[in-house]
Amino acid sequence: MKRKINLLPIVLFAIFIFLLNWYVLSGFLSLSNSGFVTPAFCLFIIAAIGSLFIAIRRMNAHGMDWFFKISSHLLLTLFAAEVVLSIFLFIGDVPGLFTGTGRNIYWVEVSFLMFLLTILLFVYGMIFGKYKYQVINHVLYFDDLPDKFDGFKLAQISDVHAGSFNNPSAVQKGITLINQQKADLFVFTGDLVNNKAEEIKPWISYFSQIKAPYGQFSILGNHDYGDYVKWESDSVKAKNLEQLKTYHKDLGFQLLLDNHVELKKEDQKIILAGVENWGLGFGERGDLKKSLEGTVSTDFKILLSHDPSHWEEQVKVFGNKVQLTLSGHTHGMQFGLEAFGIKWSPVKYRYAHWAGIKQENGRVLNINRGFGFLGFSGRIGIWPEITIIELKKTVN
Repeated sequence: MKRKINLLPIVLFAIFIFLLNWYVLSGFLSLSNSGFVTPAFCLFIIAAIGSLFIAIRRMNAHGMDWFFKISSHLLLTLFAAEVVLSIFLFIGDVPGLFTGTGRNIYWVEVSFLMFLLTILLFVYGMIFGKYKYQVINHVLYFDDLPDKFDGFKLAQISDVHAGSFNNPSAVQKGITLINQQKADLFVFTGDLVNNKAEEIKPWISYFSQIKAPYGQFSILGNHDYGDYVKWESDSVKAKNLEQLKTYHKDLGFQLLLDNHVELKKEDQKIILAGVENWGLGFGERGDLKKSLEGTVSTDFKILLSHDPSHWEEQVKVFGNKVQLTLSGHTHGMQFGLEAFGIKWSPVKYRYAHWAGIKQENGRVLNINRGFGFLGFSGRIGIWPEITIIELKKTVN
């Protein structure tokens, strides 16, 4: 039985796009009365939309190749710029609706200035922003941290998505920046690739440079299982996952799969555990109980779990207390604003807490904004992140 497609959202979106472009065209016509404006505008819009449809039809044979990326990013940038233009144009048009004075040319010019600035912002994000690595430092205090681990530093990155990289020198700068932090421990919290293990192969020589005295540890994320592409058979898909696990070893990463290790300093220890991906809507594979077998509630534990929804649903209320959980997954949607006291990204409507530190019930979660990028080949306002966390013993 064929699945019925709900056409209403498609029709409504098509109407919205038509009205948006009609309004934008009216702005162009306010600046020029040339007879070439309307046909040139319509031809450009049709070409932009048509190129994306062609790219989508080519995906089975060519995947998300250069043609798909160019056409999709052109349309995305154009759409964002048109929305911004329309907002400012509407602000200028509102007084005229009540006074009957017509359109204010000043607001038309402001609207087109914002239109151009939006395009420039997207271009910056696609060329420079996606490799604008930032180091974010946190100092976290715990009552039950073993004394010998007071001042222990760990470095976290997440969501590499190696198949998206296209600038080796920029990636190398990020790797160098990680090592410059001189952390005691390095952890990677999942999504090494977009879909296929082979994506990481050209980058093994880069990420294998990462070293820390207490080792380099990793987990899998939802994209690492290859669930988002078609495979010839289940066995081929399974082989891809096994190959990816081998690549973790080649990187010098010890992959944690629902298990844990002990990190020791003289006669004291902390537990580092890692689970397979567990995320609402993204597969619930991870087994928290299994990963902590053999530990007790008084042990100080750090958990690597790719999706922060795992912390919300299980970890923060789990009987065997996990003091610190490190996640990623959200990317901060690679778009937002973190400045002037504002912290906003559209991803907040999916994840109430989408980046940084959250504390609840005596347990702490950190969500890394991601080292790489996926889908939109850029970052605007939410830059790629290297997290440095220093553990401190609470002084009573």
